[in-house]
Amino acid sequence: MSSCSLARAGSHPGHPPLARRLLDASLTPEHDNKSEAAMYLTGSEQQALRGVFTLLAQERGESDVRERLGWALLDLLHADQFASFVWNAESGGFDGRVALNMDPANLDRYGEWHQHHDPITFVLQSHRRATRVTDVMPQRELMRTEFFTDFLSRDGLHWGMNLHAFEGQRALGDLRIWRRKGRGDFGDHEKALLDLIEPAFIGALQRAQRTAAAVPMPAETAWNSLSAREQEVARAVCEGLTDKEIARCMAVSVPTVRTYLRRIFDKLGIERRSALAGLAMR
Repeated sequence: MSSCSLARAGSHPGHPPLARRLLDASLTPEHDNKSEAAMYLTGSEQQALRGVFTLLAQERGESDVRERLGWALLDLLHADQFASFVWNAESGGFDGRVALNMDPANLDRYGEWHQHHDPITFVLQSHRRATRVTDVMPQRELMRTEFFTDFLSRDGLHWGMNLHAFEGQRALGDLRIWRRKGRGDFGDHEKALLDLIEPAFIGALQRAQRTAAAVPMPAETAWNSLSAREQEVARAVCEGLTDKEIARCMAVSVPTVRTYLRRIFDKLGIERRSALAGLAMR
């Protein structure tokens, strides 16, 4: 298959303006050796990137953005599994789960236990750019961990790459892309592709959050969508109780409280505890 440069891809009339600016900026040479300044794409990569930038220029909700981008990244990066979360500093956990080609029950265990015993994700998060799992932990060492044997391997996750998007110190959302063992690890080319997408991904999430904040949800309808137990947890959050305090009051474990919170956030279409408190005040 013939190769083409991002310089040509960026000039395609179908690209949204943001995509053209990102592509053009990424290829502005600082010297005359264009073979070193340009990043080359195959025809299929060019087409996939065009679709990614078009998607990220659209007005969509946060979860929808992350899910649709996940499907596009599986194609672009020749990957097999995808997950995305939003780090919640208030609760000390990852909320807003979106996942493709992964077992929901296994992901429930991640939310309840494994995310609190995760040897790689917080290191990947600290890099603030596309980073392979093998960049922070040798594969053989990872394979000896409980995190790998009891969580990753259950869904066939072997080679991984993450991108954690931030606005200043506030986490907006992450992209966790995985391949099965037989495909081999991601390379520098795939890392560069993911880094190229990051500004548009951040912009899409910021727009989605602004839109969600501007559109009021009928409080009674939202509240009635919760189960009695979920309403109990929601009231406790609005009263300012921590997860540990809620667990003690309800005589349940902290992971169980966080499972309830994830369900509440999913039903209400919110990502953070502060948004739940705001909804309750309407």
